[in-house]
Amino acid sequence: MAIIVNLDVMLAKRKMSSQELAEKVGITPANLSILKTNKGKAIRFSTLDAICKELNCTPGDILEYRND
Repeated sequence: MAIIVNLDVMLAKRKMSSQELAEKVGITPANLSILKTNKGKAIRFSTLDAICKELNCTPGDILEYRND
């Protein structure tokens, strides 16, 4: 089982840089990078909410489940 983070796809669709999103959401660029590269083990709902608000999307646009 794997949860895939498609944050880079949404950033490209919205023509927004990682740095810009990190500043707007209030997290460090390093933590955003961890999410983007699927190396994160957890995400706070408040962070996910803030990301979705800034990118005008839903959690399902960012997170994907794949059954290996």
